[in-house]
Amino acid sequence: MTAVPAASRERDADVLVVGAGPAGSTVAHYLAQSGADVLLLEKSTFPREKVCGDGLTPRAVRQLLRMGIDVDAPGWVRNQGLRIIGGGQQLELPWPDLADYPSFGLVRTRTDFDEILVRQAQKSGAMLRESTAVTGPLVDERSGRVVGVRAREIDPDGRRTGDERTFRAPIVVAADGNSARLALGAGLQRRQDRPMGVAVRTYYRSPRHDDDWLESWLELWDGNPSGGGLLPGYGWIFGVGDGTSNVGLGILDTSNAFRNVDYKELLRRWLDSTPEEWGFREENRTEPVRGAALPMGFNRKPHYGRGLLLVGDAGGMVNPFNGEGIAYAMESGEMAAEVIAQAIGRPEQDHDRALGAYPQALDARYGGYFTLGRVFVRLIGHPAVMRAATQHGLKRPTLMRFTLKLLANLTDARGGDAMDRTINALSRLAPAA
Repeated sequence: MTAVPAASRERDADVLVVGAGPAGSTVAHYLAQSGADVLLLEKSTFPREKVCGDGLTPRAVRQLLRMGIDVDAPGWVRNQGLRIIGGGQQLELPWPDLADYPSFGLVRTRTDFDEILVRQAQKSGAMLRESTAVTGPLVDERSGRVVGVRAREIDPDGRRTGDERTFRAPIVVAADGNSARLALGAGLQRRQDRPMGVAVRTYYRSPRHDDDWLESWLELWDGNPSGGGLLPGYGWIFGVGDGTSNVGLGILDTSNAFRNVDYKELLRRWLDSTPEEWGFREENRTEPVRGAALPMGFNRKPHYGRGLLLVGDAGGMVNPFNGEGIAYAMESGEMAAEVIAQAIGRPEQDHDRALGAYPQALDARYGGYFTLGRVFVRLIGHPAVMRAATQHGLKRPTLMRFTLKLLANLTDARGGDAMDRTINALSRLAPAA
């Protein structure tokens, strides 16, 4: 953290956004639409890859439609719901028919997806600076506020290519993903009482590339099925539509086996159990196996303080129930932009009053639901609970339709059916923490 003199008044933008993933691009898009001067800093150069399942639920699709993204354009692969496999059962659950969300999901590789979003932000008027690695915050020595960032230019291999320089703005948004480098530089540590997941994925040439269901496998074993080593997590198979499938798995840290799992070996062992004609064998793999952390359930707080807002993974906004992060990154980005736009219209000394509404809005929307999610991940961390849910739950379609709505956070806010009202009531009653 670097202190700067209080008298320094230069600024490079009204708002600095650090990170041009889904959260950062969404913030930049909406702020630029509102007339704000926005500078978006990204360490990579587009197109660039991110570790992800590439599957988008209707919750994420809604955000794309709100941003004006044409999801009927070539390259988007639609899916009609979730196919769940486990306990010797297979069940296909269509996405629920709701007023608040579309009834379809999508698949698009992150290489394409992130560039589509950032180009939309640029079309709206945001300025993008690529190959710019932010190394830490600038802090006003008198007020203690974050008033900018330090950064350096880098090449595609991460090597420094230019001198370190500073960028200044009265409001800074940390959208730098699970690394959360900017938040850490400002002294915001990860909360150890919140769940964390790990996901690994790769791509295979497969005849299943055009499957119009997202597929989830609930039984992942720690290497000794007879010993009851069922892990809290799931494997996925998502058809990308280009001759390949995105295949991966995610595991929660609520299992005692979490730190001892060889994830690549676990992935190989699971895929070896799938039919050979599907193609999920080493000779058909087209990309390396890559992994990433999944920061869940608001594992970094506060989401606003001293001129710095956290959005998406930087604020630990991955859904604990299902590991979904893109929808929450985009939603939190839109919420942050709404609050920032209000702040910009006020004198700088009044910014905190407006920006303080952001964490309140996050708690109101997600707080109770994420609390339920933390209870859920603790429960399935017990192999006996996970085994009972897998073996008995899939036999009850009505229960599974309820579970899909709960895990994917897909309910109508007003009205809806009895399932919607139950889930919404539980989320309201659970305390935000």
